Amino acid sequence: MEYDVVVVGGGPSGLAAAIRLKQLSAQTGQDLSVCLLEKGSEVGAHILSGAVIEPRALEELFPDWKERGAPLNTEAKKDQFLLLTETESVQLPTPPQMHNAGNYIVSLGNVCRWLAQQAEELGVEIYPGFAAAEVLYDEDGAVKGVATGDMGIGKDGEKTDAWQPGMELWAKQTVFAEGCRGSLTKTLFDRFELRRDCDVQTYGIGIKELWEVAPEQHEAGKIVHTVGWPLKNDTYGGTFLYHLENNQVVVGFVLGLDYQNPYLSPFEEFQRFKTHPAIRKTFEGGRRLSYGARALSEGGLQSLPKLTFPGGVLVGDTAGFLNMPKIKGTHTAMKSGMLAAESVFELLCCEGQEGKEAKAYQGKFEKSWLFDELHRARNIRPSFRWGLWGAMAYAALDTYLFRGKAPWTMRHKHSDHECLRPADEFSPISYPKPDGKLTFDRLSSVFISNVNHGEDQPPHLKLKNAAVPIEVNLARYAAPEQRYCPAGVYEIVGLDEAEPRLQINAQNCVHCKTCDIKDPTQNINWTTPEGGGGPNYPNM
Repeated sequence: MEYDVVVVGGGPSGLAAAIRLKQLSAQTGQDLSVCLLEKGSEVGAHILSGAVIEPRALEELFPDWKERGAPLNTEAKKDQFLLLTETESVQLPTPPQMHNAGNYIVSLGNVCRWLAQQAEELGVEIYPGFAAAEVLYDEDGAVKGVATGDMGIGKDGEKTDAWQPGMELWAKQTVFAEGCRGSLTKTLFDRFELRRDCDVQTYGIGIKELWEVAPEQHEAGKIVHTVGWPLKNDTYGGTFLYHLENNQVVVGFVLGLDYQNPYLSPFEEFQRFKTHPAIRKTFEGGRRLSYGARALSEGGLQSLPKLTFPGGVLVGDTAGFLNMPKIKGTHTAMKSGMLAAESVFELLCCEGQEGKEAKAYQGKFEKSWLFDELHRARNIRPSFRWGLWGAMAYAALDTYLFRGKAPWTMRHKHSDHECLRPADEFSPISYPKPDGKLTFDRLSSVFISNVNHGEDQPPHLKLKNAAVPIEVNLARYAAPEQRYCPAGVYEIVGLDEAEPRLQINAQNCVHCKTCDIKDPTQNINWTTPEGGGGPNYPNM
């Protein structure tokens, strides 16, 4: 199937890019064909974010978004910023970056579903349930599209009765909008050396639950962020509580994946956080509705790769446009998609430019408010090398004195997997058992993420060397994959028989990509499963 543009990924950046392309086509009388592939069972099925959305980019894309019925229903009304100790909470002044006047608390999945409707009305062809599994190249080495994975391949690698071959989608330009740690984007980094002139990327894991709480505990539009307990001073992270409509509250936990202690479990720390006296009262008498997890790119401006290459561009979190001090990436992702679309459109309107590089994208980015916003925020995340107190002191200096224009840029020098230290340097962490009311185990959590993978398909979590999990990870790091995975995918079995082995429960995977990032030897490779597999998040 041939198109002018193929977009890989149905998140906010990919949808914004597709919409902007069709808007420009309509304005100029051009008739560009645009196709969007989404690996989830529907657009929004794999979307997970806080989320408080800054509507700046949306207003540029659709000035009449309110009249169109965009699902931005709960306006932010109240900000709180708390420092937690084990038993107490102290309210601190809310940092300027975290003021949310004019913003909206949303389900980003529902926003993406709405964007998909707008895209289809403009003529974008959207194919959910089809995972882009391979990048295609032309004879000159330029990207010429992607191929979707075969359907109906059994665990043994052989075709089953349900086999259907994958499709090749050829395009003059391909927009990669895969989200954090994109499996195809990783191959592009290597082939085109896109990360040669930037810092390493650093990541976080975000874990989220959606609750229905007692009416007396609900305050629509209220936003609470916390730092401190249960994390130690040297571990980057924080939490959020966002009060939606209909007595619903989302609670989330974000932890930097540059942590050192292999015994630390992000999932267990999140469950423990909810037991704090200042937090648990919100959820007592309520019920948990949904659960999910997702990695996010935290490196900021200095970790952005080269954005263009022959035949394609990178947009959204697959490149790393998140504004970490704001804890917001939707408006930045959408803006990157729009800038890329404008550059691709200009390229395709020039005769004989198929397979060429949309180099104007970089210049448009550097002249935009998106660049200015990320430039002002660039030093906040790396300042956490000094711990919580040092980072808060520096953030105040950077924000109030330099106003984001300090005459230096701090660097990210170490990949997250390099930061993990040997287990014999730490003591195991004893986490409390879940009570099934406020705190929960992994498997009951995965159940309400509506994860579904076909039982008879090859595992999409692949080991480069099958011996490494026992000979290296278990021996040196006490098998940290058992703890950093928020879905119970990785288990060490056979210890009692003195024959330990790694068991991979791939059917549990919520596609967070943490294993691909944090594995200390980079032995785990996350690849796309059969299209339509994975979580099916409602209202997340």
